[in-house]
Amino acid sequence: MHEEGINGLRPHALALIFCLFVAAPASAQSDPAPALPKLTLPAPTGAVGDRCRKIEAGDLLVPVSLRRTFHDDFDVHPLAGARWVPHYAGGAAWPEAQYWGGKGSDFKRKTAWNGEQQIYVDPRYGGSNTTPLGLDPFRVKEGILTIVASRTPPELKSVLFNNEYVSGILTTQGKFTQKYGYFEMRSKIPAGVGVWPAFWMLADDGGWPPEIDVMEGRGQQHDNIVMTTHWRIPATGVVEHCGFDFAVADTRNEFHNYGVLWLRDRIIYYIDRRPVSEIKVPVGFDAPMYMIVNLAMGSKTLEGVGFVDGLSPNVVEFDIDRISVYQIDAY
Repeated sequence: MHEEGINGLRPHALALIFCLFVAAPASAQSDPAPALPKLTLPAPTGAVGDRCRKIEAGDLLVPVSLRRTFHDDFDVHPLAGARWVPHYAGGAAWPEAQYWGGKGSDFKRKTAWNGEQQIYVDPRYGGSNTTPLGLDPFRVKEGILTIVASRTPPELKSVLFNNEYVSGILTTQGKFTQKYGYFEMRSKIPAGVGVWPAFWMLADDGGWPPEIDVMEGRGQQHDNIVMTTHWRIPATGVVEHCGFDFAVADTRNEFHNYGVLWLRDRIIYYIDRRPVSEIKVPVGFDAPMYMIVNLAMGSKTLEGVGFVDGLSPNVVEFDIDRISVYQIDAY
């Protein structure tokens, strides 16, 4: 989701070899891998090249011990506490009041460069006016957070900058950041023409890239997710990216765990806590990162999403059971 050996790790004496079934991880509906206070993950330990690669059956893996540093299982509304904000953060010169409405307030409530056709709302947001509209895209029921995207009511379209949909975004910028560790979301992935759910990370220093896309759904390609790393070449300024698509069984109806382990020397992507791909940490991954989870509608940058049209669902639901973060014990 655009906004435009292991260093420090000592393998155990007994290395473990795991059989990996990358293409179709087992169903995680019953959550056989809960977000425990301590966690051990298998991680590759061999040489890693400059480009990303899929992890293959037979790769040598070692256990990495982690301790939990952040956890939200969404028993209450996500805006009831101090963990999340419902918009992109701004620089020091951005007026605080303009997060909640007025001319130009849509700048922090969508990424127009992507060709997005939604605006992110919350009950306090007033669109081009300053009076709250009371629109709430977040629903919590039985420990599940649902981000709801729906077609903009015709009577509100002009005040919401003529966006086709209203939807929701949550970010931990200014609330929680971490350098290195494991970041995980357990969720279902909605699909449809123009549907673009994502769980991703940006640097807390405000720069772009780096960017880690833990999970993006290509709305028109059901049961398919993509995991990608973005970075910039300092000498040329060119932005590079590398990642893979993965087929995951019944993503719309079954919960699965999507995660990334950021080590000093490599970034490893996981589906249901099985490592599926890795890349050498690119240049520029120096600052702690914050998390973003959102449901965009329409894209000109991610193939397989497309623009919303008459075939797009009127209501889209992105169900999230929990989001958790762990730090590496050795760090």
